[in-house]
Amino acid sequence: MASYRPKNILITGAAGFIASHVCNRLIRNYPDYKIVVLDKLDYCSSLQNLLPSKSSPNFKFVKGDIGSDDLVNYLLITEAIDTIMHFAAQTHVDNSFGNSFEFTKNNIYGTHVLLEACKVTGQIKRFIHVSTDEVYGETDEDAVVGNHEASQLLPTNPYSATKAGAEMLVMAYGRSYGLPVITTRGNNVYGPNQFPEKLIPKFILLAMRGLPLPIHGDGSNVRSYLYCEDVAEAFECILHKGEVGHVYNIGTKKERRVIDVAKNVCKLFSMDPKTSIKFVENRPFNDQRYFVDDQKLKNLGWSERTTWEEGLRKTMDWYIQNPDWWGDVSGALLPHPRMLMMPGVNGSEETQSESYVSTNADKTRIEVPASISNGKHQPGAQRYQPVNCIE
Repeated sequence: MASYRPKNILITGAAGFIASHVCNRLIRNYPDYKIVVLDKLDYCSSLQNLLPSKSSPNFKFVKGDIGSDDLVNYLLITEAIDTIMHFAAQTHVDNSFGNSFEFTKNNIYGTHVLLEACKVTGQIKRFIHVSTDEVYGETDEDAVVGNHEASQLLPTNPYSATKAGAEMLVMAYGRSYGLPVITTRGNNVYGPNQFPEKLIPKFILLAMRGLPLPIHGDGSNVRSYLYCEDVAEAFECILHKGEVGHVYNIGTKKERRVIDVAKNVCKLFSMDPKTSIKFVENRPFNDQRYFVDDQKLKNLGWSERTTWEEGLRKTMDWYIQNPDWWGDVSGALLPHPRMLMMPGVNGSEETQSESYVSTNADKTRIEVPASISNGKHQPGAQRYQPVNCIE
């Protein structure tokens, strides 16, 4: 199988969790690739996640929204982008019940803007769209074989519905316009620098504070977890060996009940699970199980390397060493942290932007379309404005 070799990669949402590990891995392993990151620095993103790449000559950061068609088109042309790895999305299911329109805007409209820019510029050789195993919907509890890449999509919550909708656009642009698209659908991912609204970092931070671990419902829900570096390696494999027009599950057959994850964290912190676990109101709908068939990706040469015990301990050690990475996350540690999606609740965006980007203010300036902050072009406004970037 011929290996694809990109030159200039645009990674969306790479100040977030999974994409930052992918970006840092590619920067580290492929100094001849130019990596441009586009991220609007939402509440669950941090420029600190990209610190390993900050000083690399083949790295550039641009603060902006994928919903800005002017900005996306401009970057594709001026940076000669030939490859897009599209991670940017709203991903927390709890938040999707509280502010579902934001998920439609980011996950569907944002993807549509990227696809249209690819069609217009006509220079993209790979468009890797990052989706989720949740688009398959709930797997039968007694199912022995997991969902494969051709399984029907039956999303059950606003988050997974918007990801499925985005997939339909990706597929349509691939078929109608011949865009070289690849889609991935992944299991849950955990590891260092994940925003603590997600289960494992939330449990670890609560345990560090001696607080009870909240579990939705009875904790019998089953999930599969992959360590972040294994997932970054999977994306490295798909980038180079994935076939255009194909879908790849990134998964593991090793499953765990949520109650068992909580007990494992309690054990790491020498806590009594009988007194440290608190059962709380369930989500409006909480899928009992997600289970995928990962054989297709294994056929490309990938396999998970990190055991659950090793990955969980590495994650715990990282949060103990970096307790203030995310600042005040008390809102995220609530059992149902939906308010984080409301405007003005988390005001870290400007602080992040200034603390990281301004350190390189005199080094690089790139002209980008005006009005990128809200993704709209304002008639009569100055067409371009300078934005400080990292290169």
